[in-house]
Amino acid sequence: MDDSSERDHGGHHAHAAPTAHAAHAAHTGRGGYSTHAAHPAAGATWGTAVRATLHCLTGCAIGEILGMVIGTALAWGNVQTMALAITLAFLFGYSFTLFAVVRSGLTLKAAVKVALAADTVSIAVMELVDNAVIALTPGAMDAHLGDGLFWAALLGGFAVAFVVTTPINKWMIGRGKGHAVVHAHH
Repeated sequence: MDDSSERDHGGHHAHAAPTAHAAHAAHTGRGGYSTHAAHPAAGATWGTAVRATLHCLTGCAIGEILGMVIGTALAWGNVQTMALAITLAFLFGYSFTLFAVVRSGLTLKAAVKVALAADTVSIAVMELVDNAVIALTPGAMDAHLGDGLFWAALLGGFAVAFVVTTPINKWMIGRGKGHAVVHAHH
C-alpha cells in the first residue's frame, strides 16, 4: 500500500484490516495480541463447543461409569452409588483439564482455579441431565452390570447430556467463560 491509501480523510493513519497472520496472532496470543479470553467471540463456534463438551464428557463418563460399576458391584443403594458416580465424574472431569494446564506450565494452585472455572458448570449440567435420565428410566436404577438396561440408560443419559450441555458451553465460551479460560493457557 502507498502512504495515501493508509490515510483517512483527516490525514491521520487509518488502521488497515487485520491480515490472516495478525488474526492468527490475535487468536494464539502471539505478537503482543490478546488470548482467547480477551476475544471470546472468536472461539464461540459450534465446533469449539462440541470439542469442549466432548472433553468434559470424557472425564465425566469415566468417573460416572467407574462409580456406577463400583456401587453396583458392591450392591450399594441407589443414593450411595449415584453419589459416588457424581463425585468421580467431577474428579475425572476436573483432572483432564488440570493435567493439561499443568503441562502448559501453570502451578498446581493456578491449574486448580482454571479447572474449576472451566468445567464446573459443564460438569454440573452434564451430571444433572445424565442422572435425571437414569433416574427417570423405568428399572434403570435396579438394573445390574450385566443388564442391557443398565448400559442403555447410562449411555443414553450421556447422549442427552451432550446435546443439552453443548449449547450451554457455546454460550459460555462466547462470553469468555467456561472452557474459554483453558484456551488462554494453551
